[in-house]
Formats: sequence, structure tokens, C-alpha cells
Amino acid sequence: MNDITYLILILVALELFEAYWQRSDTMAGVLANGYYYYRKSIFLLFLMHPSLYFVLFILFLTNSMNGWIITILLFKSVDIFMKIALMRSLFVYDDLDQEIREIIKEPITPWLFTLGMGLYPPLLYYALA
Repeated sequence: MNDITYLILILVALELFEAYWQRSDTMAGVLANGYYYYRKSIFLLFLMHPSLYFVLFILFLTNSMNGWIITILLFKSVDIFMKIALMRSLFVYDDLDQEIREIIKEPITPWLFTLGMGLYPPLLYYALA
């Protein structure tokens, strides 16, 4: 196997780790899982997303800043910061609208957590190939 395959397999393993600790039946549960680490330290919450740092490492390792790498970094950053904003609104400030509170209590499908494994490895392959 070549280097690209190894890098993609490492990214899949990191995405599995992220899916494992975030999984829940509802989006409110996902936010509660993230808030557990946010309460301890926001830096710990960022460390619980190792695939973001791995993609940054690949960017510096290969020196290939192209649209695919930027897309991965953009998606992952928006995901993290959107969850932080929702966690703060829900748990810290308690100012989340009632409609959104009802929406995040709706059940979500288990395959939602595997979207990262279906999206980011192909994008990384396109970026490195």
C-alpha cells in the first residue's frame, strides 16, 4: 500500500473515534456529550477532534493546499464551532429558542455519525491524488 492509503486509513480511524464519543440518540445528546468536555476545558473539546489536526498535519506534510483540503478544514471547523455555539446557547446562557430545543430533542439516525467517514476520506483522496 502506498502512503495515501495509510493516511486515509488513519483518517478513517480518527473519524471512528470522533463518531464513538459523540454518538447519541438525539442532537441534544450529542451536544451534552460535547459539553462534558467543554466544561472541563475548551481545549480538551478541541483535542477530542483529532481528525482536524491530522488534516492540518497532512496539509503541512504534503504542502498541497488545494480546494479539497480547504473543504475538509472548512467543514470540520464549521461543525465544531456550530456545536460550540449551540452548547453555549443551550447549557451556558440558556437562551436557545423553544423551537430549536424541540428540534434537537428529535431522534437522529445512527448512520449520521458515519457521514464523516463517508465524506472526508474521499475528499482527502482527491486532495492527495
